[in-house]
Amino acid sequence: MYDRKQIKLRAKTALSASFGLVFGTIIVGGLIISAASVLAFIIVGPIAAGLAFVQLSVLRGEKIQFGDMFRGFNNFGTNCGAGVLVGIYTILWSLLFYIPGIVKSYSYAMTFYILADHPEMKANEAITASRKMMNGHKWDLFVLDLSFIWWILLGLITCGLAFIYVDPYMELSRAAFYESIKAQNNGEAQATAEAPQE
Repeated sequence: MYDRKQIKLRAKTALSASFGLVFGTIIVGGLIISAASVLAFIIVGPIAAGLAFVQLSVLRGEKIQFGDMFRGFNNFGTNCGAGVLVGIYTILWSLLFYIPGIVKSYSYAMTFYILADHPEMKANEAITASRKMMNGHKWDLFVLDLSFIWWILLGLITCGLAFIYVDPYMELSRAAFYESIKAQNNGEAQATAEAPQE
């Protein structure tokens, strides 16, 4: 059963144990992604997969190092493809109107957590698995994100200073959300053989 309070508590507990590492990887990852728009479009997938690996490892109490945020480059083709495809699919849906793009972004939200757990998957398989996993859970994730509104406002009021804590807290909460709905699917993110119908 989805429990937002339990998810946020788990994220906060994990964050207190590994704050420096999670914050550092998010900052460095964000800076790398923001470095150049064209380059970012190519590396966003590998960086996102590496960050997903770090966040899941922290939640699971596994020992990791700062360099693990670059693990997504070990499977560069798949992770790059996933980043490009998620971006293209979201943009195409956004052309219909803004709301469908937002809805679809939630459909694809678990893609890089799935690839972190299943690097053997192809990009479209992970996207399809995310869509299946998020059936009936898009609203749950939206509400989880919305529950951080006061934290986000605090970040804005403090000229970004509070985001030092808020960003890692939000990211770990999303990872804990993935763990929660994965557990409901018997611990597996199952992909279908067919490509997603976009």
